[in-house]
Amino acid sequence: MVVSTSTPLRGRKTRAIGIPTIDFSSDMSKTELSETIVRACEEYGFFKLINHGIPMETIDGMENEGVRFFGRPGSEKHEAGPPNPYGYGCKNIGTHGDQGELEYLLLEANHVSIAHRSKTIANNPTEFSDVANCYIQSMRKIACEILELVADGLWLEDKGSFSRLLKDEDSDSCFRINYYPPTISNINRYEEDMGVLDMQASRKTRIGFGEHSDPQILTIMRSNDVGGLQICSPDGLWIPVNPDPSAFFVLVGDVFQALTNGRFMSVRHRVVANGSKSRLSMMYFGAPAYNAWISPPPQMVSPQNPSLYKPFTWGEYKKTLYTLRLAAHRLDFYRTNVINDSEL
Repeated sequence: MVVSTSTPLRGRKTRAIGIPTIDFSSDMSKTELSETIVRACEEYGFFKLINHGIPMETIDGMENEGVRFFGRPGSEKHEAGPPNPYGYGCKNIGTHGDQGELEYLLLEANHVSIAHRSKTIANNPTEFSDVANCYIQSMRKIACEILELVADGLWLEDKGSFSRLLKDEDSDSCFRINYYPPTISNINRYEEDMGVLDMQASRKTRIGFGEHSDPQILTIMRSNDVGGLQICSPDGLWIPVNPDPSAFFVLVGDVFQALTNGRFMSVRHRVVANGSKSRLSMMYFGAPAYNAWISPPPQMVSPQNPSLYKPFTWGEYKKTLYTLRLAAHRLDFYRTNVINDSEL
């Protein structure tokens, strides 16, 4: 979900820098692998995952279904909408009038729901449903592996503390496909309609998807070979992420920040619409059940490291997303007032 921000699109500098890469096929021990993932989540809230073991047929099959859907006439695509919140949407990507140069399809990560919605999405609903459910199951598997490795790297007694939230049959996880049309053709059409001077002003603020963090536990993202994704570093600089269709990109979400008592930070990111080719990205958002309580495991809280956030349910937090205009971080709404002994 996009949140309000006082920082204009071009208001922060960008820099090229290496981003953490996790190789699931490496010969490092499980302990080394888990500690590497923890460091990436602490320092960036983001990492690239390679050699993940998901067959390219599964990945290509889902991308092909996405390309097929977004290639349909507008009247047919709109039959799958409007998003409420699931379904097809265009331009409007938030509840506060947030805009973006994109179309999207948002689905519940639930095989029954997908089978039902496939009837308005594809000419062959059964094929779309099978492909989508196979892809989502693969993403859930990877997400749970990552969460269990994180639990191991944090030395938690219960290695399933985090992954259990996604394995819950009532998990509120969802799946989204974003389609960004080629901006050069859009610019040419806009210049014809609005004039060159207006377009020069528009180019300065044109975005694909505005600056935001994801509210769930974590996001597993994959795109085609077209760039545009940028993450915000801890020092406020935008880091362009080179596309890699064979890899996944993992992003820490707001709930994961709360579950780790602030040890991980949800990463702010955006997509800049600046390409001559269309960009298609697919995101699995791993979320807990609506009534799941969000609080860190006991080992992550101590007198020296008190809890930063009041316990809350995912349902409460999700509701907050739609009721508050948040220019600051959304978790601030749940932050506790920790008092130092010296202040008493």
